[in-house]
Amino acid sequence: MHTTFSGDFLLGAATAAHQVEGNNTKSDLWAMEHMVHTSFEEPSGIACDHYHRYPEDIKLMKQAGLTCYRFSIEWARVEPEEGVFDKKEISHYRDVIRCCKENGIEPVVTLHHFSSPKWLITKGGWEADTTPEDFAAYVRVLMKELGSELSWICTINEANMGLQVAEIAERYKKQMMAKMQRSGQDSSVQMGMNLEKMMQQQKEAAKETLEVFGTPKCENFTSPRTEHGDEIVQRAHILARKVIRELAPQAKVGLTLSLHDVQALPGGEEFAAGIWEREFLRYLPIMQEDDFLGVQNYTRSVYDQNGLCTVPEGTECTQMGYEFYPEGLGHVLRRVAQDFHKDLFVTENGIATEDDSRRIAYLSRALSGVQDCIRDGLPVRGYTYWSLLDNFEWQKGYSMKFGLIAVDRKTMERTPKESLSYLGSYAGGRA
Repeated sequence: MHTTFSGDFLLGAATAAHQVEGNNTKSDLWAMEHMVHTSFEEPSGIACDHYHRYPEDIKLMKQAGLTCYRFSIEWARVEPEEGVFDKKEISHYRDVIRCCKENGIEPVVTLHHFSSPKWLITKGGWEADTTPEDFAAYVRVLMKELGSELSWICTINEANMGLQVAEIAERYKKQMMAKMQRSGQDSSVQMGMNLEKMMQQQKEAAKETLEVFGTPKCENFTSPRTEHGDEIVQRAHILARKVIRELAPQAKVGLTLSLHDVQALPGGEEFAAGIWEREFLRYLPIMQEDDFLGVQNYTRSVYDQNGLCTVPEGTECTQMGYEFYPEGLGHVLRRVAQDFHKDLFVTENGIATEDDSRRIAYLSRALSGVQDCIRDGLPVRGYTYWSLLDNFEWQKGYSMKFGLIAVDRKTMERTPKESLSYLGSYAGGRA
């Protein structure tokens, strides 16, 4: 029998609003999904109808023994038009927070998880100098209304995502997609993307983008980001943190980063060092005043003298094309702790697979790594598996099965998988 975590360790699962709530009609991604020249396999539609079914989903977490739920508040719902805040939607998220607490679940709230209001993109999106102040204004309204209810707040999910996407897009151009893995997924970005289709449609899409967004280039959060755009994201975090400190001083605040277990083969040391600097070290200065870092890891990336290595043939891979490598999580926690000396919270870690026994095996090895880190004195305070539900994996649609709970696409019926109760069996105080 495995060892359980201590009683104060937060153990749970994660979702993102756009991926599970459904009908996020005021967002940039909703608009992009419904364009003729879309890179999305299918629209999100009703998603998992979590917007209405959250009480059932939270109760399933409680029944499994989980103690926290990381979810995001959707900016496009709260502020559907610039400067117009929807009190009904704010009240909805208050209800979600209170439902968590009524079920003994600690809410861990993310204020921005990839999707943005459509109006923000019209203003230039995540390359516009006005975006940090716009984000801070949204955060101020939320903190006035909900801040007193929260103990853990993630400002921005995967602040480094745009640079990862930019790097991949550049690599695809150079390699003419020669290294495309059989799944069509590049494992060096930890989200569901279809880069080949994206590039084919760029020219046709520009005209339609102008029609839909009023600008020929849609700079959404997961677009390939410039250095200036990265500075904008960092400034948005800093301003949001300042607002949270003012209005919700009891809450722990941090951002989350997409982090690979970056490994170097002989000759690959320089490549690996450069990637780690870009994924993690460059964000250290803005994280110094944070209370914690949200660590998000799914796999490793290996570099040799030629750069990123492809996954060797015959290696077990997930539906996303990632190497099955749960040991990466413990490695990443140890590495970030060398330079970041505050609390660590695993805000995402998981596997896309139809075979739940492989999910359980992944969890077993990943959680063993977390426990080893804690035994060695690392301040790891929580773990939320990605994801609670089989949900909308961005451009990959509904084909990727990350969930601890299956969702019938027609009826929305929930069916907990064995992995849900297995994860819960690690909760403190349980045998």
